[in-house]
Amino acid sequence: MTYHITKTVSTPYQQTIDNVTAALAEEGFGILTTIDVKATLKKKIDADFRPYIILGACNPKLAHQALVAEDKVGTLLPCNVVVQEREDGGVEVSAMNPKAGLSLIGNPAVDEVGEQAYERIVRMLDTL
Repeated sequence: MTYHITKTVSTPYQQTIDNVTAALAEEGFGILTTIDVKATLKKKIDADFRPYIILGACNPKLAHQALVAEDKVGTLLPCNVVVQEREDGGVEVSAMNPKAGLSLIGNPAVDEVGEQAYERIVRMLDTL
């Protein structure tokens, strides 16, 4: 099992971010954090990097289920989604595979949450 689910899309970078945010909302995820990696690396260490954003996505119902089943599961939350412009100019969307991350815990109740989150993430990617 891989740790990510990735899809290349044909839309421009900023439009892809907007599409991902809307598609996540359709699956019950809100964006808790937005990290502009390109801007952060430039500011902190004066390094140039391609457009790359990390969206910290959370589905409150699934997060609550996981936290009730395992109180330290927050170390694996939220579900991060990356939108990046590839060096060839293409745009790629990658999401953490919740089944892979949450399977580390070894709790069947958390595994079920991981399965539900995985299905939602896959549906989100399929709409892009």
